[in-house]
Amino acid sequence: MPINRRRLVSFAWPALVVPVFATACSSSPEPVLYTIPVKPGPSLARAPKVVQLRDIGLASYLDRREIVRSSEGYKLGLASNQWWGESLGTMLNRVIVVGLSERLPDSTVYGEGGAISADPNAIVAVNIQRLDVDQSGNLQLLAQAAIEFNRPKRSAARTFRIVKPVTTKDVAGQVAAIADAVAELTDGLAALLQA
Repeated sequence: MPINRRRLVSFAWPALVVPVFATACSSSPEPVLYTIPVKPGPSLARAPKVVQLRDIGLASYLDRREIVRSSEGYKLGLASNQWWGESLGTMLNRVIVVGLSERLPDSTVYGEGGAISADPNAIVAVNIQRLDVDQSGNLQLLAQAAIEFNRPKRSAARTFRIVKPVTTKDVAGQVAAIADAVAELTDGLAALLQA
């Protein structure tokens, strides 16, 4: 039996158009992208001449483009269509390098993953274990830091538990609290480099 090509096309045409039309109608709005600004801090004069910041160790639940609102109650709360403008680990690394450079004006501070490679007098390592809002509405930053000094060889370590109020309940308020917490962490790292 010969195939009627016109009939086949007339049946196939609506089947192809409906999914395309449905996709066009259900497109979601563009995501809102956020970044963490570098905040100023105290200037300290006594620090190693060359400081390397290793790539930030980030808890896996935070390593996503969506902003994690909370990890309370055995579940993750994500901000719908609210994303980081770059990888959170990369952004934290950049912000802390710039923040340390401003706080330690007599030092050269660079990140491990960048193009610069120099013999550091101190290597800073940071693990971020928590960076989200708790049940009471405060931002919680939990971080571990370790510094290896050369010439003379010694080390220093500290755990940072930083709590900041979130002044507005939206994502912008959370990001502002994150910026304040990261600035306080950077202050603490700069002070630790004075050891």
